[in-house]
Amino acid sequence: MVTIRRARAGDAADIARVEIETWRETYAGVLPDRMLLGMSERRLTAGWRDTIARAAAGQHVAVADCRGVVGFGSCGPIRAGALPYDGEVFTLYVLPDYQGRGIGRALLAKLFATLAAAGGRSALIWVLADNPSRFFYHAMGGALVAVRRERQWGSVLREMAYGWSDLAEIARTPDGLVARQSRAT
Repeated sequence: MVTIRRARAGDAADIARVEIETWRETYAGVLPDRMLLGMSERRLTAGWRDTIARAAAGQHVAVADCRGVVGFGSCGPIRAGALPYDGEVFTLYVLPDYQGRGIGRALLAKLFATLAAAGGRSALIWVLADNPSRFFYHAMGGALVAVRRERQWGSVLREMAYGWSDLAEIARTPDGLVARQSRAT
């Protein structure tokens, strides 16, 4: 049984562990090895503890809990206003052994509900073009709305933005993302 809930400060170390494991699995051969191997659980734990504490500033973190954190996501106001969206999903990661069970969809729905409750009407997420999980966002009804190149970790990376223009529609539809999935494919 998986529970999707708001993250607590005590979840920070588990979130850091999930981030490291998923990044090393997903981005091997995409991001520089030195960057992936240099990920620090201690540093990431401190960062997630700070992010969880900033919930009052509009950032929110949710976790998928199955006798321990097996996935997480974060969201808040859009960071760069060049695109016509007001909310952004910053992160969404599920441990490889738990993928394909609906946990990512449940986390995304929770993040969208959180953004909508804060007055958000729309949302987007940026994903590396070489990330095979990007197809998940299309399956969840996201439309490809932008592509950019960013220099990160000494590499120029291609990123794609998937957007949802009506969070209220998703909230009104029973199993909103599931229903949108059938229309998107």
